[in-house]
Amino acid sequence: MTDIFQEVDEEVRREQLKKVWQRYGNYIIAGCLLLVVGAAFEQAATLAESGKPQEAEAAFAKLANDGTAGYRVLSRLREAAELAQSDPKAAIKAYDEIAADRGAGQVMQDLATLRAGLLLADQAPYADVRSRLEPLTGAWRAFRYSARELLALSAWTHGDVNAARQWTDAIIGDPQTPPSARSRAEVLAQLIAAGGKG
Repeated sequence: MTDIFQEVDEEVRREQLKKVWQRYGNYIIAGCLLLVVGAAFEQAATLAESGKPQEAEAAFAKLANDGTAGYRVLSRLREAAELAQSDPKAAIKAYDEIAADRGAGQVMQDLATLRAGLLLADQAPYADVRSRLEPLTGAWRAFRYSARELLALSAWTHGDVNAARQWTDAIIGDPQTPPSARSRAEVLAQLIAAGGKG
């Protein structure tokens, strides 16, 4: 008699597990995959922090190809950041590819554009930096304050005082500007007013 109850009990458990799996199986698999990919991302980040840029770059490149969508974009950004230390031109190209990838999402595209602009800010002509970064300065864009700062700095560095003044005024005049960005813009505005050059 006990055998019958055990068989029924096991059958009920199997049915319950089957229902749970049918309902949540995809979530369980996705969760496990995120844990594995997250651990791989963390290992790559540790390599970068340990002063092993080539190994870190290779690890991020592997994740950029094999990881989940979100981790692929993050890995591509980290790979480009590692490249920037040894080959800024290749890093700019990598950032440009992310910026052009609509699948990355607007915020990540903007971040990639900003990072490329940061590498170019004091090297490329102001007009080039402006063509890249000005679209990021709109009131709705996530990195507008950083983009405005880079544009002000690039303009000042390249001797375009009017453009530098325009961007520092935009930074200072925006009530939402973070205090640190406002302070830097005020210093630059004072240098401009004093006739200082980059």
